[in-house]
Amino acid sequence: MRCPLFMGTSSCLGGLICSCCCFDDDDKPNQEQEPAAMAAAAATPSADDDQTAIITHRTVELSTGVRLHLAEAGPSGAPTVLLLHGFPELWYTWRHQMRALAAAGYRAVAPDLRGYGDSDAPAVADPGQYTALHVVGDLVALIDDVLGEKQVFVAAHDWGALTAWSLCLFRPDKVRTLVALSVAYTPRSAARKPVDGLRALFGDDYYICRIQEAGEIEAEFARLGTELVLKKFFSYRYPGPLFFPKSGWGSLDDEVPLPSWVTEEDLKYYTNKFEKTGFTGGLNYYRALNKTWELTSPWTLAKINVPVKFIIGDLDLTYHSPGIQDFLHKGGFKKFVPLLDDDIVVMKDVGHFINEEKPNEVSEHIINFIKKFS
Repeated sequence: MRCPLFMGTSSCLGGLICSCCCFDDDDKPNQEQEPAAMAAAAATPSADDDQTAIITHRTVELSTGVRLHLAEAGPSGAPTVLLLHGFPELWYTWRHQMRALAAAGYRAVAPDLRGYGDSDAPAVADPGQYTALHVVGDLVALIDDVLGEKQVFVAAHDWGALTAWSLCLFRPDKVRTLVALSVAYTPRSAARKPVDGLRALFGDDYYICRIQEAGEIEAEFARLGTELVLKKFFSYRYPGPLFFPKSGWGSLDDEVPLPSWVTEEDLKYYTNKFEKTGFTGGLNYYRALNKTWELTSPWTLAKINVPVKFIIGDLDLTYHSPGIQDFLHKGGFKKFVPLLDDDIVVMKDVGHFINEEKPNEVSEHIINFIKKFS
């Protein structure tokens, strides 16, 4: 029998895939840098004050009507690498790769996607505004109207990877290459809506199923507090499905040590942003899964015709979803992503937040792959 996880959109395989904000004048990021704590944490190699390593910030208004906050590094006019974050992340998840890409002569651009951080959260009460078509629309407008590029390199993690797969599916002409982290492409099947399949496989307490009811998980996160919620996500290394029990996702007394790759400054940055915006914007991506499935029937069983590199950690819960390892390593993935690099990278003893846990290795893989097409 076909696993229900493969009956949905080009979407969730059980990972962490899978903020309501508007700007006051004082909130707008500028062309300089965010607060000193962020700047310090973002400085991977110092590069002796090399100007290409400086991360700058600006807010842009897209033709979709959405304002996005962009973080940028690297020389103007250099080949552009668009970096797409997941949940519960921000542009900040790419701070290490931005430095490395800039030092390698690329222009790195990392937006807060709609619903996150310092970007707009349009119609936050309406998850239907967070389908793959809406988010890809933002990216196409960003590439065309703001970046002024015909094509960009893309690197993407978690929900960013899902969005990147959709970008490649809808507008392959905009993507030179994709480096996808943690979440593989799975073709849309007409058999079953993705959330329905996940509920049949894992039950109502599976995190994506629990997220579907607006306000329910927000209330649980509010009970625990933003900082503890983020700690729980970042420290999750169990290679199995994530559940949000109705009895509660733990206690306020839970002691959750930070993983070695998250500093107190990193946690403070994420916490400050999510306390300001809330989690609803990011949660809406999950709530739009079935709507995306409904809208993407023309792409049923479609292939990805873009050169792709795929990287995953062996402790990532996405790597232990039913059927995924056979799909990745026994030809199924290659069938639907024919330009996939044959060397699928499985990093040993690495969890879900791979680009933060192993920043140097991930940066090296990204740069080495896109150099082949530069």
